[in-house]
Amino acid sequence: MRGKFSGPGHRLETAEEVKNISLQLVRSNRYQPREYFDQGKIQELAQSIKTYGMLQPIIVIRDEDGYSIVAGERRYQACKLLKWQEIPAIIRDYRGSSLAAVTLIENLQRENLNIIEEAQGYKRLIEEFNLTQEVLAQRLGKSQSTIANKLRLLKLPAEIKNLLAEGRITERHARPLLKLDSITKQQQAMEIILKKNLNVSETEEMVSKLTEAQQRGPTEKRSTRVIVRDLRIFVNTIKQAVQVIRQAGLNPAMLEVEKEDCWEIVISLPKAAVRNSKETDRK
Repeated sequence: MRGKFSGPGHRLETAEEVKNISLQLVRSNRYQPREYFDQGKIQELAQSIKTYGMLQPIIVIRDEDGYSIVAGERRYQACKLLKWQEIPAIIRDYRGSSLAAVTLIENLQRENLNIIEEAQGYKRLIEEFNLTQEVLAQRLGKSQSTIANKLRLLKLPAEIKNLLAEGRITERHARPLLKLDSITKQQQAMEIILKKNLNVSETEEMVSKLTEAQQRGPTEKRSTRVIVRDLRIFVNTIKQAVQVIRQAGLNPAMLEVEKEDCWEIVISLPKAAVRNSKETDRK
């Protein structure tokens, strides 16, 4: 079987041939982005290969002791379960570019990775091979904003990343949580999403309300201080009123107590003084 291929980083077409190579000479690639393999699904794949044969060969590169997998780790593991001696493979030779970067990019393009594995793969490429988001996007045929959005998901708490990896929430559920200013708030919002089974639109609306509350926080505190100053003005007004009563010949008592949540003011007018004032008026 022969075909044409234009690999990452070059446009040259090269003929490719499928060869049967010894399974004992094949090993996993250390740049494989997938961290977890569902063994139940590997067994299902093994049964499918046993029934229908290998429909798609793995892709390998030569190394010092044999071959290293570029794409096809799950097929390789399934064939090991079947105790095959050989496996169909396409042997590639990536000259003129970083071998490790190419193999990782191949895996990102070909394997059915979850969102977090994909994001971690991008991060590893950027850090280990000093790539920019723009260059990585060009090599993968994606937009720079797509790469940036995936990388931002890695800032979320571990439990939320696990939910993403398991497919219990979508990327569109998770992205709005990045607007919240603390891990605690992100976790609390996630609990609400799961408990109420919010859709993406409802999640965005909830986070929008939470972020508005964040922004209002300092303003509310300033308003409280203004109210406190206004209360002092009111208290002074009451004191002035008491002074007017005194000038009228009465002797009111005023008790002022500042409590944690209020100002308590008690004004007492002696009854005798009030009666005397009335008798004087009658005369």
